[in-house]
Amino acid sequence: MSAIPSTEIARRLDAIRTSMAKDKLDAFIIPRADEYLGEYVPEHNERLYWATGFTGSAGMAIVMKDSAAIFVDGRYTVQVRDQVDERLYAYESLTDTPQPQYLAETLSEGARVGFDARMHTLAWYEQAKAVLDKAGIELVAVTANPIDSHWHDRPVPAVKQLHLFSDASAGKTSREKRSEIGALVKKSGGDVALITALDSIAWLLNIRGFDVPRLPVVLGSALLWQDGRMQLFVDTAKIPEGFNQHVGEGVTVASESALAEALGALSGKKLLADPASSNAASQLAARDAGAKLIAALDVAALPKAAKNDSELKGMRECHIRDGVAVSRFLAWLDGEVAAGRLYDEAELADKLESFRLEDPLYREPSFDTISAAGANAAMCHYNHNNGTPARLTQNSIYLVDSGAQYLDGTTDVTRTLAIGEVTGEHKKMVTLVLKGHIALDKARFPKGTTGQQLDAFARQYLWQHGFDYDHGTGHGVGHFLSVHEGPQRIAKNSNGVALLPGMVVSNEPGYYRADGFGIRIENLIVVRHCEALKGAERETYEFDALTLIPIDTRLIDKALLSADEISWLNAYHARVFAALSPRMSGNELAWLERATQAI
Repeated sequence: MSAIPSTEIARRLDAIRTSMAKDKLDAFIIPRADEYLGEYVPEHNERLYWATGFTGSAGMAIVMKDSAAIFVDGRYTVQVRDQVDERLYAYESLTDTPQPQYLAETLSEGARVGFDARMHTLAWYEQAKAVLDKAGIELVAVTANPIDSHWHDRPVPAVKQLHLFSDASAGKTSREKRSEIGALVKKSGGDVALITALDSIAWLLNIRGFDVPRLPVVLGSALLWQDGRMQLFVDTAKIPEGFNQHVGEGVTVASESALAEALGALSGKKLLADPASSNAASQLAARDAGAKLIAALDVAALPKAAKNDSELKGMRECHIRDGVAVSRFLAWLDGEVAAGRLYDEAELADKLESFRLEDPLYREPSFDTISAAGANAAMCHYNHNNGTPARLTQNSIYLVDSGAQYLDGTTDVTRTLAIGEVTGEHKKMVTLVLKGHIALDKARFPKGTTGQQLDAFARQYLWQHGFDYDHGTGHGVGHFLSVHEGPQRIAKNSNGVALLPGMVVSNEPGYYRADGFGIRIENLIVVRHCEALKGAERETYEFDALTLIPIDTRLIDKALLSADEISWLNAYHARVFAALSPRMSGNELAWLERATQAI
């Protein structure tokens, strides 16, 4: 997305305020979200960018009659000042300054605050309404979003037919999945469930789409009944020939606009919906029509996360091919650095993708590659596209976090690499991160354990030296779906979801020194039954690494590793060599042999 001149942003603010005046609004809220409330927002729904020029992945703006504010988190405090004119927007913290409280303290009693109910969860709406009601301020759902009314050059999304995903790759037919999840709807006390998570819709129907960058889904929503019938609301032009035969009996398709009529017909029905992830507009419409709302997590989320044997087969196979592609890139990079040829972050990201593009099953990155040279890696969600890409420098470290969407699975890997000679401090910090990575990989834990309980395994060695990192240790990953899949995760913050066999999560401890360097070592790992324990009194699980790519031993201080940790690293590298070497040759194979040598 290109920079927008301040004069144009000022003109757009005037247009928003004109619409606000017509609706008698004193403020209007603009989240970085669309009606699907997913992580990725298609270009034609980037309303926050249109109104502010801000390109970050999280944020919110509030426009008032004579002022405006933009709220971003700690990742974007520098970026927001580069992209958003302080004369037009005041800078506020997304996390430290709750927006409803900000409005309550800024506006007078009797004020009216407009919002688009499609772009906020029901949980947000109820919390915000409670705060504003207390202050005597009315929260008003607008019938026409002022941005949509004035966005005259809005991009027109291409209409691409969805992909019929192989039942063999999925491991179950859509009919089988819908029957199983319908039974869960009934067990939860519902007649029907509102399904708004785009990856859940894709998983239930064994389809994939092309509507959202980095996420192979189709835009839409669905209602799933307890008998397995499903109503899909989507642009019907995206439905390919053979769809009905592929999904089986019990699926009807209607336009997205038909959802309103379907919700209006739910009088007396019990509707399962997730107040924390589904938009407020749909749930409020159903409630107003006489449906009883039952708050529940997305009923497809857990079954989707606990992958079956067919899905795991695809995940393992794509990780081997991805390991070859990334290892070829690493071999190339070492050769270029040795020859004194240093590239910028964008060139490196493009080169890495060029190796993945050789795979006929490759479709696109699973997220924007984090290609971070030197001090840029200290920003854990750095994006070289948001400024001028930095060039590698000798005697530094380089962090590259990348992933791929293949027809048979999704990958995500981070490696931290030595560029020339590195310091003892570099080695110390990388080794502390590696020790945490190993500890989590080796963990064994009883059934019922959550990722929150395991998070400290990865942080313990950093903690002992007074260090830590501010992101989660692990997120779920889908099967040719979302690279950030819930509901499981490994993090400090509360999460009551127990880890189940078949769940794929990342193992990515890190360390970040402001204006210095950044370190992260990330593999994807899968939960499996622990068969090695003899006489275990409880069902016990462990992790198995899916990612098979060398870890840069030039950045390791062997003196800081225990004998068990050295054995783990050597065994991991032996496994990497065994998996990748049959698919590599020549100088690349010679590099792999050196990179996986025992230490």
